[in-house]
Amino acid sequence: MSVLSTVVFADLSGSTSLYETLGNERATEAVTQVTQWISDTIEAHAGRVVKKLGDGVLCIFGDAASAVTATTYMLRQHQARLDRWPQPLRMDIRVGVASGDVVDVDGDCYGDAVNVASRLCERAGPAEIWATETAVLLAGAAPDVWYRKLGLMEIRGKAELQMLYQVEWRENEELDSLTMQAALVSNFAPADPILGQIQFSWHGVDMSFTSSDAPVHVGRATHAQLCINDPRVSRLHARIDWRNSGFVLTDMSSFGTWVRFDGSDSPVRLRRDACILHGMGQIALGVPFSEPSAPVMNFQVAGTRVHLG
Repeated sequence: MSVLSTVVFADLSGSTSLYETLGNERATEAVTQVTQWISDTIEAHAGRVVKKLGDGVLCIFGDAASAVTATTYMLRQHQARLDRWPQPLRMDIRVGVASGDVVDVDGDCYGDAVNVASRLCERAGPAEIWATETAVLLAGAAPDVWYRKLGLMEIRGKAELQMLYQVEWRENEELDSLTMQAALVSNFAPADPILGQIQFSWHGVDMSFTSSDAPVHVGRATHAQLCINDPRVSRLHARIDWRNSGFVLTDMSSFGTWVRFDGSDSPVRLRRDACILHGMGQIALGVPFSEPSAPVMNFQVAGTRVHLG
Protein backbone atom coordinates (compact mmCIF):
# COMPACT_ATOMS: atom_id res chain seq x y z
CA MET A 1 0.00 0.00 0.00
CA SER A 2 1.36 3.42 -0.94
CA VAL A 3 1.44 6.29 1.56
CA LEU A 4 2.09 9.99 1.04
CA SER A 5 5.42 10.53 2.81
CA THR A 6 8.48 12.75 2.81
CA VAL A 7 11.78 11.09 1.99
CA VAL A 8 15.14 12.39 3.21
CA PHE A 9 18.43 11.21 1.78
CA ALA A 10 21.55 12.46 3.57
CA ASP A 11 25.13 11.60 2.76
CA LEU A 12 28.62 12.73 3.65
CA SER A 13 30.58 15.05 1.43
CA GLY A 14 34.34 14.56 1.66
CA SER A 15 34.39 10.95 2.82
CA THR A 16 36.45 9.78 -0.18
CA SER A 17 39.39 11.97 0.71
CA LEU A 18 39.04 10.83 4.31
CA TYR A 19 39.88 7.26 3.30
CA GLU A 20 42.96 8.48 1.47
CA THR A 21 44.09 10.54 4.48
CA LEU A 22 43.31 8.21 7.38
CA GLY A 23 43.26 4.77 5.79
CA ASN A 24 40.34 2.38 5.55
CA GLU A 25 40.00 1.40 9.21
CA ARG A 26 40.05 4.86 10.80
CA ALA A 27 38.00 6.41 8.00
CA THR A 28 35.35 3.68 8.27
CA GLU A 29 35.11 4.29 12.01
CA ALA A 30 34.71 8.04 11.50
CA VAL A 31 32.06 7.62 8.76
CA THR A 32 30.15 5.08 10.85
CA GLN A 33 30.05 7.44 13.81
CA VAL A 34 28.64 10.29 11.73
CA THR A 35 26.02 8.17 9.94
CA GLN A 36 24.91 6.79 13.30
CA TRP A 37 24.61 10.33 14.64
CA ILE A 38 22.50 11.27 11.58
CA SER A 39 20.27 8.27 12.23
CA ASP A 40 19.84 9.16 15.90
CA THR A 41 18.96 12.75 14.98
CA ILE A 42 16.36 11.62 12.44
CA GLU A 43 14.70 9.26 14.91
CA ALA A 44 14.67 11.96 17.60
CA HIS A 45 12.54 14.06 15.22
CA ALA A 46 9.94 11.33 14.53
CA GLY A 47 11.59 10.06 11.35
CA ARG A 48 12.32 6.43 10.48
CA VAL A 49 15.71 5.31 9.25
CA VAL A 50 15.08 2.92 6.38
CA LYS A 51 18.70 1.94 5.77
CA LYS A 52 22.30 3.09 5.72
CA LEU A 53 24.14 3.01 2.41
CA GLY A 54 27.87 3.34 3.07
CA ASP A 55 28.22 7.04 3.84
CA GLY A 56 24.52 7.79 3.25
CA VAL A 57 21.29 7.42 5.22
CA LEU A 58 17.81 6.96 3.73
CA CYS A 59 14.99 8.15 6.00
CA ILE A 60 11.24 8.65 5.80
CA PHE A 61 8.84 11.02 7.58
CA GLY A 62 5.09 11.06 7.86
CA ASP A 63 5.00 14.80 7.20
CA ALA A 64 7.20 17.32 5.42
CA ALA A 65 7.35 19.78 8.31
CA SER A 66 9.09 17.23 10.53
CA ALA A 67 11.55 16.45 7.74
CA VAL A 68 12.50 20.12 7.30
CA THR A 69 12.81 20.64 11.06
CA ALA A 70 14.97 17.54 11.44
CA THR A 71 17.34 18.29 8.57
CA THR A 72 17.87 21.96 9.45
CA TYR A 73 18.50 21.04 13.09
CA MET A 74 20.91 18.34 11.94
CA LEU A 75 23.01 20.69 9.81
CA ARG A 76 23.14 23.37 12.51
CA GLN A 77 24.30 20.85 15.09
CA HIS A 78 26.78 19.29 12.68
CA GLN A 79 28.29 22.69 11.92
CA ALA A 80 28.86 23.22 15.63
CA ARG A 81 30.47 19.79 15.85
CA LEU A 82 32.77 20.48 12.91
CA ASP A 83 34.18 23.55 14.62
CA ARG A 84 35.59 21.25 17.31
CA TRP A 85 36.96 18.58 14.97
CA PRO A 86 40.49 18.43 13.55
CA GLN A 87 40.69 19.27 9.84
CA PRO A 88 41.35 15.70 8.56
CA LEU A 89 38.11 14.44 10.14
CA ARG A 90 35.79 17.13 8.79
CA MET A 91 32.99 15.94 6.54
CA ASP A 92 29.98 18.00 5.45
CA ILE A 93 26.46 16.63 5.17
CA ARG A 94 24.29 17.23 2.11
CA VAL A 95 20.59 16.43 1.97
CA GLY A 96 17.81 15.81 -0.55
CA VAL A 97 14.12 16.06 0.44
CA ALA A 98 11.13 14.95 -1.66
CA SER A 99 7.47 14.30 -0.86
CA GLY A 100 5.32 11.81 -2.71
CA ASP A 101 3.90 8.32 -2.94
CA VAL A 102 6.02 5.72 -1.09
CA VAL A 103 5.50 1.96 -0.92
CA ASP A 104 6.83 0.01 2.06
CA VAL A 105 8.04 -3.51 1.29
CA ASP A 106 9.48 -5.49 4.20
CA GLY A 107 10.80 -2.36 5.87
CA ASP A 108 12.36 -0.92 2.70
CA CYS A 109 10.68 1.89 0.75
CA TYR A 110 10.20 2.47 -2.95
CA GLY A 111 8.71 5.18 -5.12
CA ASP A 112 9.40 8.28 -7.15
CA ALA A 113 10.04 10.39 -4.04
CA VAL A 114 12.82 8.01 -2.98
CA ASN A 115 14.55 8.36 -6.34
CA VAL A 116 14.12 12.14 -6.43
CA ALA A 117 15.47 12.61 -2.88
CA SER A 118 18.55 10.62 -3.85
CA ARG A 119 19.06 12.70 -7.03
CA LEU A 120 18.68 15.97 -5.09
CA CYS A 121 21.24 14.80 -2.56
CA GLU A 122 23.65 14.17 -5.43
CA ARG A 123 23.06 17.69 -6.79
CA ALA A 124 23.28 19.51 -3.45
CA GLY A 125 26.55 21.05 -2.39
CA PRO A 126 28.25 20.49 0.97
CA ALA A 127 26.04 21.63 3.89
CA GLU A 128 23.06 22.18 1.55
CA ILE A 129 19.48 20.88 1.67
CA TRP A 130 17.67 20.68 -1.68
CA ALA A 131 13.92 20.06 -1.74
CA THR A 132 11.11 19.65 -4.25
CA GLU A 133 8.32 22.18 -4.60
CA THR A 134 5.80 19.74 -3.14
CA ALA A 135 7.92 19.15 -0.03
CA VAL A 136 8.28 22.91 0.52
CA LEU A 137 4.54 23.49 0.09
CA LEU A 138 3.65 20.75 2.53
CA ALA A 139 6.28 21.77 5.06
CA GLY A 140 4.96 25.29 5.42
CA ALA A 141 6.56 27.75 7.83
CA ALA A 142 9.26 26.56 10.19
CA PRO A 143 11.21 28.56 12.80
CA ASP A 144 14.43 30.11 11.46
CA VAL A 145 14.07 28.45 8.06
CA TRP A 146 14.28 30.20 4.69
CA TYR A 147 13.76 28.91 1.16
CA ARG A 148 15.90 29.88 -1.80
CA LYS A 149 14.19 29.33 -5.13
CA LEU A 150 16.63 27.49 -7.40
CA GLY A 151 14.32 27.46 -10.43
CA LEU A 152 13.34 24.74 -12.90
CA MET A 153 15.99 22.05 -13.17
CA GLU A 154 16.43 18.72 -14.87
CA ILE A 155 16.48 15.67 -12.61
CA ARG A 156 17.86 12.42 -13.95
CA GLY A 157 14.99 10.03 -14.62
CA LYS A 158 12.28 12.74 -14.78
CA ALA A 159 10.75 13.70 -18.12
CA GLU A 160 9.84 17.26 -17.08
CA LEU A 161 11.83 20.01 -15.42
CA GLN A 162 11.23 20.28 -11.69
CA MET A 163 10.97 23.42 -9.54
CA LEU A 164 13.55 23.08 -6.77
CA TYR A 165 14.33 24.97 -3.57
CA GLN A 166 17.25 25.16 -1.20
CA VAL A 167 16.24 24.96 2.45
CA GLU A 168 18.47 27.48 4.17
CA TRP A 169 19.44 26.71 7.75
CA ARG A 170 22.25 29.23 8.32
CA GLU A 171 21.07 31.85 10.77
CA ASN A 172 23.55 34.51 9.65
CA GLU A 173 22.70 34.51 5.93
CA GLU A 174 21.93 37.80 4.22
CA LEU A 175 18.14 37.90 4.13
CA ASP A 176 17.91 39.72 0.83
CA SER A 177 19.56 36.76 -0.89
CA LEU A 178 16.84 34.39 0.25
CA THR A 179 13.12 33.80 -0.26
CA MET A 180 11.28 34.09 3.05
CA GLN A 181 8.60 31.52 3.75
CA ALA A 182 6.13 34.38 4.15
CA ALA A 183 6.63 35.28 0.49
CA LEU A 184 6.72 31.74 -0.80
CA VAL A 185 3.05 31.38 -1.67
CA SER A 186 3.18 34.36 -4.01
CA ASN A 187 5.71 32.51 -6.14
CA PHE A 188 3.03 29.95 -6.97
CA ALA A 189 -0.31 31.74 -6.84
CA PRO A 190 -2.05 34.68 -5.17
CA ALA A 191 -3.47 33.97 -1.72
CA ASP A 192 -5.35 36.13 0.74
CA PRO A 193 -3.24 36.44 3.91
CA ILE A 194 -6.07 37.78 6.10
CA LEU A 195 -9.42 36.14 5.38
CA GLY A 196 -8.36 32.50 5.32
CA GLN A 197 -11.72 31.22 4.04
CA ILE A 198 -12.64 28.79 1.29
CA GLN A 199 -16.07 27.72 -0.01
CA PHE A 200 -17.02 24.48 -1.75
CA SER A 201 -20.14 23.65 -3.74
CA TRP A 202 -21.22 20.05 -4.44
CA HIS A 203 -24.66 19.17 -5.92
CA GLY A 204 -26.23 22.38 -4.67
CA VAL A 205 -24.77 22.18 -1.16
CA ASP A 206 -22.37 24.97 -0.13
CA MET A 207 -19.86 24.51 2.68
CA SER A 208 -17.37 27.09 3.95
CA PHE A 209 -14.22 26.56 6.00
CA THR A 210 -11.78 28.95 7.59
CA SER A 211 -8.07 28.51 8.15
CA SER A 212 -8.78 27.41 11.73
CA ASP A 213 -10.88 24.48 10.43
CA ALA A 214 -7.94 22.94 8.58
CA PRO A 215 -7.10 20.24 7.89
CA VAL A 216 -10.28 19.51 5.94
CA HIS A 217 -10.63 15.98 4.55
CA VAL A 218 -12.40 15.16 1.30
CA GLY A 219 -13.60 11.64 0.57
CA ARG A 220 -16.24 8.96 0.60
CA ALA A 221 -15.82 8.27 4.33
CA THR A 222 -18.71 9.55 6.42
CA HIS A 223 -16.35 11.33 8.83
CA ALA A 224 -14.80 13.43 6.04
CA GLN A 225 -15.80 17.08 6.35
CA LEU A 226 -16.46 17.08 2.59
CA CYS A 227 -18.22 13.74 2.11
CA ILE A 228 -18.54 12.89 -1.60
CA ASN A 229 -20.66 9.76 -2.07
CA ASP A 230 -19.29 8.42 -5.34
CA PRO A 231 -17.57 5.02 -5.83
CA ARG A 232 -14.73 6.62 -7.81
CA VAL A 233 -13.80 8.79 -4.83
CA SER A 234 -11.41 7.22 -2.30
CA ARG A 235 -12.49 7.00 1.34
CA LEU A 236 -9.94 9.66 2.25
CA HIS A 237 -9.34 11.18 -1.15
CA ALA A 238 -7.66 14.53 -0.42
CA ARG A 239 -6.67 16.85 2.41
CA ILE A 240 -6.81 20.64 2.49
CA ASP A 241 -4.32 22.34 4.79
CA TRP A 242 -3.73 25.97 5.71
CA ARG A 243 -0.08 26.64 4.93
CA ASN A 244 1.44 30.09 5.14
CA SER A 245 -1.65 32.14 4.25
CA GLY A 246 -2.84 29.73 1.58
CA PHE A 247 -4.99 26.61 1.21
CA VAL A 248 -2.97 23.62 -0.04
CA LEU A 249 -4.77 20.66 -1.59
CA THR A 250 -2.95 17.32 -1.27
CA ASP A 251 -4.12 14.26 -3.19
CA MET A 252 -4.18 11.07 -1.07
CA SER A 253 -6.27 8.93 -3.41
CA SER A 254 -5.88 5.79 -5.46
CA PHE A 255 -6.68 7.36 -8.83
CA GLY A 256 -5.83 11.05 -8.57
CA THR A 257 -7.33 14.52 -8.39
CA TRP A 258 -7.62 17.20 -11.08
CA VAL A 259 -7.79 20.96 -10.40
CA ARG A 260 -8.99 23.45 -13.02
CA PHE A 261 -8.63 27.14 -12.23
CA ASP A 262 -11.03 29.61 -13.84
CA GLY A 263 -9.38 31.21 -16.86
CA SER A 264 -7.12 28.22 -17.52
CA ASP A 265 -7.77 25.47 -20.05
CA SER A 266 -5.13 23.13 -18.63
CA PRO A 267 -6.14 21.20 -15.49
CA VAL A 268 -3.47 20.40 -12.90
CA ARG A 269 -3.28 16.67 -12.25
CA LEU A 270 -2.33 15.61 -8.73
CA ARG A 271 -1.14 12.10 -7.93
CA ARG A 272 -0.02 12.06 -4.29
CA ASP A 273 1.03 15.63 -4.96
CA ALA A 274 -0.05 19.10 -3.82
CA CYS A 275 -1.01 22.51 -5.18
CA ILE A 276 -2.24 25.81 -3.77
CA LEU A 277 -5.92 26.63 -4.31
CA HIS A 278 -6.51 30.24 -5.32
CA GLY A 279 -9.30 32.26 -6.87
CA MET A 280 -12.06 30.07 -8.24
CA GLY A 281 -12.17 26.73 -10.00
CA GLN A 282 -13.27 23.12 -9.98
CA ILE A 283 -11.87 19.91 -8.51
CA ALA A 284 -12.49 16.53 -10.18
CA LEU A 285 -12.11 13.49 -7.94
CA GLY A 286 -11.04 10.06 -9.14
CA VAL A 287 -11.50 10.72 -12.87
CA PRO A 288 -10.54 13.68 -15.10
CA PHE A 289 -12.83 16.47 -16.25
CA SER A 290 -13.06 14.81 -19.67
CA GLU A 291 -15.29 12.13 -18.09
CA PRO A 292 -18.86 13.55 -18.42
CA SER A 293 -20.04 12.06 -15.12
CA ALA A 294 -16.92 12.98 -13.13
CA PRO A 295 -17.61 13.99 -9.52
CA VAL A 296 -16.73 17.69 -9.64
CA MET A 297 -16.96 20.26 -6.87
CA ASN A 298 -16.51 24.00 -7.23
CA PHE A 299 -14.29 26.02 -4.95
CA GLN A 300 -13.80 29.70 -4.22
CA VAL A 301 -11.09 31.20 -2.04
CA ALA A 302 -12.07 34.31 -0.07
CA GLY A 303 -11.18 37.52 -1.87
CA THR A 304 -12.96 36.79 -5.15
CA ARG A 305 -16.51 38.05 -5.68
CA VAL A 306 -17.98 35.77 -8.32
CA HIS A 307 -20.82 33.60 -7.02
CA LEU A 308 -20.41 29.85 -7.11
CA GLY A 309 -23.10 28.09 -9.07
